Amino acid sequence: MAKSTFLQEFKAFAVKGNAIDMAVGVIIGGAFGKIVTSIVNDLIMPPIGWLIGGVNFKELSVKLPSVIEGQAEVTINYGNFIQTVFDFVIIAFCIFFLIRLLSKLKQEVPEQDAPAAPAAPTQEELLAEIRDLLKKQ
Repeated sequence: MAKSTFLQEFKAFAVKGNAIDMAVGVIIGGAFGKIVTSIVNDLIMPPIGWLIGGVNFKELSVKLPSVIEGQAEVTINYGNFIQTVFDFVIIAFCIFFLIRLLSKLKQEVPEQDAPAAPAAPTQEELLAEIRDLLKKQ
């Protein structure tokens, strides 16, 4: 019995709009990440490398001395790290502008003030009305 309840709860969760929206967001985010990586690798970094003397950032590394003879060469690839930081900054910048645009679109247009209801009569006015009615009787 607990198993069927678990499956029902999972089905309710999986079919909810939030889970589906999240899945779509992850898929689109992955594709967007590939686009940004291509932009950084193919369009932004080559001119930057050219401007600073023909440096290819992917090739920037530090070779560590081998401790044991015959050991494979070990490198610290800080150029790849720089490239990844550029990817992150561009993705964060794009997401910032997307969220900013969405929040502006979601802002509700302020409703125009409805005409104010007539003010309720004051206590003196009510007493004067009651007095006039009593006089008529």
